[in-house]
Amino acid sequence: MNKVDICEKPYLKKNIQKFDIGDVVRVYLKVVEAGTVRIQAFEGKVIARKGASLKQTFTVRRVSYGVGIEKTFQLHSPNIERIEIVKKDKAKRAKLYYLRKK
Repeated sequence: MNKVDICEKPYLKKNIQKFDIGDVVRVYLKVVEAGTVRIQAFEGKVIARKGASLKQTFTVRRVSYGVGIEKTFQLHSPNIERIEIVKKDKAKRAKLYYLRKK
């Protein structure tokens, strides 16, 4: 292990379920408004994952009122309460960017 891995190890989350591209997930975020913290859910299809270790990110896309919304989350962020897998799916590609045009 190099020095970077040793420094990042305490910040890695241990209770993350394994999910892949194409899965429908529900991400529970901590949102701070007027000094209070509440939990907000964002549900959609995972269209991309990139990075490794502490810098790993994933992109979730959903369609709300006919408008496509994408959010990119850091997997090990302290603002993510938990990630729940709603539906497993198989994807034949590494990135599902073609869903933007549909």
